[in-house]
Amino acid sequence: MKKRIIVTGGTGYIGSHTAVELINEGYEVILIDNLYNSEKEVTGRIAEITGTTPELEIFDLCDREKLQDCFGRHRNIDAIIHFAAYKAVGESVNKPLKYYRNNLVSLMNLLDSMRSFDIPGLVFSSSCTVYGQPEKLPVTEDAPIQPAVSPYGNTKQIGEEIIRDTVFAEEKISAISLRYFNPIGAHPSALIGELPRGIPENLVPYITQTAYGLRDELKVYGNDYDTPDGSCIRDYLHVVDLAKAHVIAVERLIGKRNKKRYEVFNLGTGRGVSVLEAIHAFEKATGIKLRYRITGRRPGDIEKIWADPGLANRELGWKALSTLEECMRTAWEWEKNIRKK
Repeated sequence: MKKRIIVTGGTGYIGSHTAVELINEGYEVILIDNLYNSEKEVTGRIAEITGTTPELEIFDLCDREKLQDCFGRHRNIDAIIHFAAYKAVGESVNKPLKYYRNNLVSLMNLLDSMRSFDIPGLVFSSSCTVYGQPEKLPVTEDAPIQPAVSPYGNTKQIGEEIIRDTVFAEEKISAISLRYFNPIGAHPSALIGELPRGIPENLVPYITQTAYGLRDELKVYGNDYDTPDGSCIRDYLHVVDLAKAHVIAVERLIGKRNKKRYEVFNLGTGRGVSVLEAIHAFEKATGIKLRYRITGRRPGDIEKIWADPGLANRELGWKALSTLEECMRTAWEWEKNIRKK
């Protein structure tokens, strides 16, 4: 009998790629999404890639009654992967209550329902933003948690605390938080990828939309940071590599190979890349010259951060394999493909 996994935010960017990897590994996948930042047609694209159409439940996790009803109809769930959350750093600075309400209420509803329906495993989509601006780089899982730089980052910090306390109180629940750095790229089929609504908050969609001509120019937020070229530094990893880590985490929970009932892992490449380096990597991968302009710093941005992924490499047997140029190439192929439709 196939293991059954619920993926919240399952038609979103990382959720859809994870659904593909789960289906390819033989899991039965049920998606939950309110379609706030995605489209239900994604299920058809997942089907084109895998040959299997996952079931999609359309509702908001903040609606506790609908969540309870969903879990009542889908029994014998082995684990949940929780992606559903608002995630734009800049927007969270301007609309903090929107982020606290959505990201934390949805998580609490989910954990409460897991307890009610005896769902034993949770993989939580966390973020390197929990570290704030770390004192030492690369950052390890043991790094002190600094004050969050944005409300979004704070929801991830608080979310982890809620999960930790719940796992401590509920012996039947185990959880893994995956603190990942900056996912980019798209599936090699170019059928699924990152599709932000409005002006992109993340760098790579802004790059690809500028390259395609949808944006007049790319804005680089600040060139006066304490970095080699003055622009912010991040750790960019391919979304498919990231998706595969979620499958491994689910298998760890289902197989009861977790060493503690609550575990935390960094997911990154271990290499810091500046915004300007990322722009040049896109130009090299595609042969397209980008038009960009330096502007002022953006509120909520961290100066520099990259991962020490050693624990995930050792414990999970996971490693980010794709190069930065491969990430950029797949992102560009996805951008071109969606603009044809």
